[in-house]
Amino acid sequence: MAQKNFKLRKSRIIINLLRFLIPIFICFFNCHNIDVEKTIPMNWTEFDIDLPKGIIVYQGQNKQIPLKAWAAKVDLNQDNLSVRILSSNDKDRKDSPMQFLESTGARIVMNGGYFNADKNPAQHVGLLKTKGFLEEPASHSVYRDSERYFITRGALGIKFDGLIDIGWCSTKNDSIFEWDRPVTNRPGFPNPNIPFKTSKYWNVRDAIHAGPVLIHDGKINITVEDEVFFNTPVAGIQPRSSIGYTDDNQLIIMVVDGRQADSRGVYLEELAIMMMQFNCKEALNLDGGGSSAIVADSRLLNRPAGRTNQREVMSAIGIFYNN
Repeated sequence: MAQKNFKLRKSRIIINLLRFLIPIFICFFNCHNIDVEKTIPMNWTEFDIDLPKGIIVYQGQNKQIPLKAWAAKVDLNQDNLSVRILSSNDKDRKDSPMQFLESTGARIVMNGGYFNADKNPAQHVGLLKTKGFLEEPASHSVYRDSERYFITRGALGIKFDGLIDIGWCSTKNDSIFEWDRPVTNRPGFPNPNIPFKTSKYWNVRDAIHAGPVLIHDGKINITVEDEVFFNTPVAGIQPRSSIGYTDDNQLIIMVVDGRQADSRGVYLEELAIMMMQFNCKEALNLDGGGSSAIVADSRLLNRPAGRTNQREVMSAIGIFYNN
């Protein structure tokens, strides 16, 4: 009887292991040597969820690629709707999107910028400003292939009137400065400095670095090399999060699932195409991979990297409804 129970337990372990590994193998073979898609029909439909007027959540799917994605459109022309950048107050400076939602009263929360989780407490990678307080200045330079590159990476800013802006930014002392285009970098040809004389002061209440920029002035313009994301996982195919806005002040946030059998993830070029489907004038790539998660109506909408649990992150984007 004991030997029979042992064989039964062993069989169950093997079955459960196969259930875990098969989707990974399917995704690996589906994602290997993938060409960047030029058109991505997503068949966006409204998602049934209890949210205030002015917030619409969409679910999109493409079974051929395959992809699954969620997007929210928020009407920032409405006085009772607002967006804020959130940062964790925990001892380790990390919270899950659901913890952010529950502690702040936000109606929707999506993960935010890059962070170094190996440090305790966690450290934000680049600019982080919340409620008018500069928590972390910009990273002025990065090392890539043993060379130092000075950078102005893409950032999201929330103005004091509640509207948002996306641009290439850096900091000097406690002030944030913005450029109309990023400083020029190319692999092996680093920019030697940050030209603050050509910048303008960026007067924003909240701000967060991420990158690269996906859309600028209504056109796809992915500044991977200028922002020095080349030779990194950011430039590859990944689960993704992004944020953007339209000419008529509609905020767009999007999460694309990846690393699973029914959603492979996307290249930056494909993410930009999907954000253009919502008429974004400007759009920015945020932290991705296992961090990409969106919660609303007290539930997790997507499956981060194929899981049902959420990674703790240092910063997030929160959508609020004020009665």
